[in-house]
Amino acid sequence: QVQFVESGGGLVQPGGSLRLSCAASGLMFRIYAMAWYRQAPGKQRELVASITAAQSTKYADSVNGRFTISRDNAKNTVYMQMDSLKSEDTAVYFCNLHPVSPDWGRGTQVTVSS
Repeated sequence: QVQFVESGGGLVQPGGSLRLSCAASGLMFRIYAMAWYRQAPGKQRELVASITAAQSTKYADSVNGRFTISRDNAKNTVYMQMDSLKSEDTAVYFCNLHPVSPDWGRGTQVTVSS
């Protein structure tokens, strides 16, 4: 059974930083492309950043230059460093495969507010 457990969210002021982590289990992690997604209140879930098995990365235009996705295959974990946070980054953040699998975790809440 594939599982994703996200952590690292919280309340941060605009301009601040957070580092999200996602521990994956039940799959051969190193061969899969992974991604971070987010869902803001009243909006659809959107792709934020992805990283291939070969460590190639892509970002949504809204976060490019501010967020950095990375992975540690030895720990079956994917990370996202989020800098220069804005109020519009407020959302629940999830990790999953890319393309997505039906196995979603509970996510981690990120709130950017003064």
